[in-house]
Amino acid sequence: MKVLMVCLGNICRSPVAEGVLRKLAKDKGLQLQVDSAGTAGYHIGSHPDKRSIKNAKKNGVDISNLVARKFSVNDFDNFDRIYALDANNLRDINHLARNENDKKTTDLLLNALFPAQNKAVPDPYYGFEKDFEEVFQLIHAACDKITDELIKELK
Repeated sequence: MKVLMVCLGNICRSPVAEGVLRKLAKDKGLQLQVDSAGTAGYHIGSHPDKRSIKNAKKNGVDISNLVARKFSVNDFDNFDRIYALDANNLRDINHLARNENDKKTTDLLLNALFPAQNKAVPDPYYGFEKDFEEVFQLIHAACDKITDELIKELK
């Protein structure tokens, strides 16, 4: 199973989601390949925001070696599930979809926690340390739910 996490710049939310999902999958013995991307190319080749790195590390997840990349239409072929961190990014991903099968692989990350409520993971970029912590905890809870569901599904 391959999972992609997508936000705008791929430096705050989606790398945290990638790191958290990888760690939870490993801890639970779930074979997952996880990556992240951004819908915009602002930060291609950059490491995650230092505040995201610091907060993730404080919570036991190392994302310091991740590198930002831009979402590509080829990602529909390479990933089984694609999670967007907010509605704008989901719209941008689905705009690139070639057909309904592509769109069936996409969803908002927080729909794992709050089914069909279409809630966004807030972007902490212009926020403070507490905002990065809030984002981490939301992402962690959603990824925990996703890994539990995948374990059941893959049995």
